[in-house]
Amino acid sequence: MDQANQLEEFLERVRSLLGPNPPALAEGEVEAILELARVAAHSSERRAAPVTTYLAGLVLGGAAPEAREAFLDDLVVKLEVAR
Repeated sequence: MDQANQLEEFLERVRSLLGPNPPALAEGEVEAILELARVAAHSSERRAAPVTTYLAGLVLGGAAPEAREAFLDDLVVKLEVAR
């Protein structure tokens, strides 16, 4: 099994543990989240990655899928500029 399938299966397992109406991820969101985590880990210390993605998730809780991906992409750009 390749990494993409492993990630997809794991995320489905996590979603199944989040209750009866777990949030869905739009197609580009996973890559946007991973990019945010990468930038956060390289801009500070590695432990900044999960905390940064969690904070972004708190802000994006009720946003539409297309707005979430755009927000994440914009945050990555801002963090990279601040490096």
